[in-house]
Amino acid sequence: MKKVPTHRYFLRLSFNGDSFHGWQSQHNAPSVQSALRDALTVILREPVEVTGAGRTDAGVHAREFFAHFDYGPGLTLSDRQELLNHLNGYLPDSISIQDILPVKADANARFSAVSRTYQYIVTRKKDPFLKTFSWYYPGILDTRLMNQGAEILKNTQDFTSFAKLPQETKTNTCHVQSAKWEHQGDLLVFTITADRFLRNMVRAIVGTLMELGRGKIMLEDLDRIIEARDRRAAGYSVPANGLFLVAIKYAEEIFLDS
Repeated sequence: MKKVPTHRYFLRLSFNGDSFHGWQSQHNAPSVQSALRDALTVILREPVEVTGAGRTDAGVHAREFFAHFDYGPGLTLSDRQELLNHLNGYLPDSISIQDILPVKADANARFSAVSRTYQYIVTRKKDPFLKTFSWYYPGILDTRLMNQGAEILKNTQDFTSFAKLPQETKTNTCHVQSAKWEHQGDLLVFTITADRFLRNMVRAIVGTLMELGRGKIMLEDLDRIIEARDRRAAGYSVPANGLFLVAIKYAEEIFLDS
């Protein structure tokens, strides 16, 4: 029997993480992965597995996220548009599909990613409409010092002190390309880009840098925290609802022409 070639596709999506226990499927809790898998399986009328660009913690949001799935018959441009419409009609309002992109057979939503960018949003003014998407913190913060601390992260490789334990990864090495705090009206936004992130890493970094901004630790303490390679040495993890995955980059050559 002639084997039918399998075609691989990337889903570009966004989701409000407030109603999910993260990306990864779980037995007794709703997840984004399960919602997508179930929707594709129903619409395509065959079992479909979905692989995401990475895990997100419960309550974390994504303005841009990628996942891949395989489908034997292949999909034309009009097929993909029809599937996109069906998915958005089937999925809950908390998940939106923006695009379905044909990619090379060995492209992987997780391992082919070149970089990921996260933002953490702190609101300085209490706003009931931002409660789900930011952390309200009215205290005094030295953002100049916090940005000096963020610069230190760019020269750091081992982020064990900011990883939630036990850690399942083989290495805790990450390469931070940029990290910066910016004022945007009543919001204080931390943006960080790296080749990869460890579990809970951004929330622990934000908590530690805010301790720096509050005067609870000094810059030399940040060096000590990093060198300790111990999560207990770093600051607290800030609430998940202020964290957004905002961008994932891939090499252009993995995408196929429509």
